[in-house]
This record gives sequence, C-alpha cells and structure tokens, in this order.
Amino acid sequence: MQNLTSILVTAYAKAPQGTSMYEMYKHAGIVLEIDKETHKIIDAEFTFITGLAQNFFKRMLVGFDFTSNIDELIARIDEHYYAPSSGSVAVALQSAQKRYLEKIQKSK
Repeated sequence: MQNLTSILVTAYAKAPQGTSMYEMYKHAGIVLEIDKETHKIIDAEFTFITGLAQNFFKRMLVGFDFTSNIDELIARIDEHYYAPSSGSVAVALQSAQKRYLEKIQKSK
C-alpha cells in the first residue's frame, strides 16, 4: 500500500435558495486535499456548476496553510467572489478547517 502524504477533508453548508447551486445540490460542498507536513492546500474542489468557478476557487485556495487564520481566506473570497453563495462557501470552509484541526490534534 502506498504511503499517502496528504489528507482529504470535506465539508458542506446549505446553499442559498433560488441559486443554481441550491437547485442542483441543495448545499455548498468542498473537498480539500491537504499536505500532512505543510498543512497547505494541494487541491480543491467545490460544488459549483461551472468549470470557471471551480478553477477560480482552486487557484484562490491552493497554497493556503489550512492551520492559518481562516478569516484571511474568507476575506480574500469576499473581495473576489460576488455571488449569493459566498456565505455558504465561507461556512463550508470554516467547517472543513474545524474538522481538519480536530483530526490533526487527535493524531498527535
């Protein structure tokens, strides 16, 4: 079995009603691949409808140290993402970080 050097973390938040995200998925979902040593996001995927939105968020998140202050990342999203689902994205990120930090604390 291959020794993995990354962790996959997922989280979800309710999508705003009336959006295409809500109509298709009912939630904003995030999947993050995080390097176990550096805690940096290696890859990211959201439940966005368009490839452009997927790619935009991936570029925004990759390289972020997931043990850092999440408010900095959320501020970056608020500054660059103008859509009804921005709050749901922030909640999903906060939930993912909470889950990640809890798991790495338990593994110490």
